Amino acid sequence: MSELIGATGANAGRLDRSIPFRMENAKGIAGPRAWFACMALILVTMLMSACSRPPAEERLRHQVETMLEAVRTGNARGFMAGVTEDFAGNGGMDRAALHNLLRAQILANADIGISSGPWDIQVQGEHASLRMRVILAGGGRLLPDRAQTYDLTSGWREEDGEWRVYYAEWKPLL
Repeated sequence: MSELIGATGANAGRLDRSIPFRMENAKGIAGPRAWFACMALILVTMLMSACSRPPAEERLRHQVETMLEAVRTGNARGFMAGVTEDFAGNGGMDRAALHNLLRAQILANADIGISSGPWDIQVQGEHASLRMRVILAGGGRLLPDRAQTYDLTSGWREEDGEWRVYYAEWKPLL
């Protein structure tokens, strides 16, 4: 250390830029408190990014896609997981009647095709409305025997962090 203090002339410039000199000076700057604060900041940032939820509309779109895929694969239970207990549909249809209709269509059709047109989603807090055009096709494995296009309007609400449909009205297009 006496060499650093007594250095003069050409050696003084080299010593204050040397690695041991810079490490000695860095000890005061990056001590245990600074290291702990830095690690705490990194941890908080990681936790916040891991806990953040996607926006409501994105979660609703994902739920609808999951339900459409359940219809395509003939999974009535998977579809009904996205339907509330107090569901109301066309002509006073309740949740049980919707489930029966879906199961009957799955049994009657070897293959179900479903396509959806543009989606109009309006989210207001824990409620949302969705309007879209849906084309349903059913029948044989190679070509559908029948197809129908519907205008679908539905109401959604969040229950336990999941979007579920509580109202639906569909009208066939001619």
